[in-house]
Amino acid sequence: MTAIDVTDTKQLTRAVKSLAKSCEIIAAAHNHCGVPEWRTRPGGYDGLARIIAFQQLSTKAAATIWGRVEVQLGKVTPASVLAADIDALRACGLSRPKIAHIRSIAEAVQSGTLNLRRVAKASDEDAQAELVAVKGIGPWTADVYLMFCLGRWDVFPHADIGLSEAYRMIANQRERHPPKKFLRTGEKWRPYRGVAAHMLWSYINQVREEQRGGA
Repeated sequence: MTAIDVTDTKQLTRAVKSLAKSCEIIAAAHNHCGVPEWRTRPGGYDGLARIIAFQQLSTKAAATIWGRVEVQLGKVTPASVLAADIDALRACGLSRPKIAHIRSIAEAVQSGTLNLRRVAKASDEDAQAELVAVKGIGPWTADVYLMFCLGRWDVFPHADIGLSEAYRMIANQRERHPPKKFLRTGEKWRPYRGVAAHMLWSYINQVREEQRGGA
C-alpha cells in the first residue's frame, strides 16, 4: 500500500526508509538530517494566496509581509482581496505581479472556474491541471499547494532550485540538473516523490544552517 498520512511520523519514517534503501542520494540526506517534519499549511484560497506571497522571499521577510496583509484585510478571502485597495496591498509589501496573481486567483474562485474543494478530491494530475489553468498559478505553485496544503506525497516540484541544488551537492556534481532532466531523475522516487523532496529540502536547509554556524 503506497498511500500514507504524511503528518503521521511513523508512516513518513517508513516512506523515508524505503526511499533510502533504494537511493543513495536519499540515504545520504537521511543520514545527515534524519526524517524531516512534513511542511503543512492551511488550504483553501488563503493558503494558495500565501504561497504566492512567500515566493522568492526569505521566510522571515515573507511572514512579515503576510502579517501586514492579514491585518489589512482582516481575513484573506477572494472577496476581501478583490475589494482591497491595490495601493494598500502594495504598502503591505506585496509586489504588483503578486497582487495581480492573487486577484486573478480570487476571481477564478469566485466565478467557480477554480473549485478548491474539487481540487482537494481530485487525483494529483487532475488537481494540477485545474490549478495551472488559472492565470497566476504555475506548476511550482500548484505542486507546493498539493504538498503542503493537501498532504500529497507523490508530487514533485522539479523546477525548485533548492531541490536540484541539494541533489547536486549530495551527488557531488558540478552543475544542477535542469528542470526537465530533474523531473526524469525524480521518477525513481515514485510513489514518494514528495517525501524525497522534503528530504532534499531538509538536507539543504540544514547544510546552510551549519554553514552559518548553527546547529
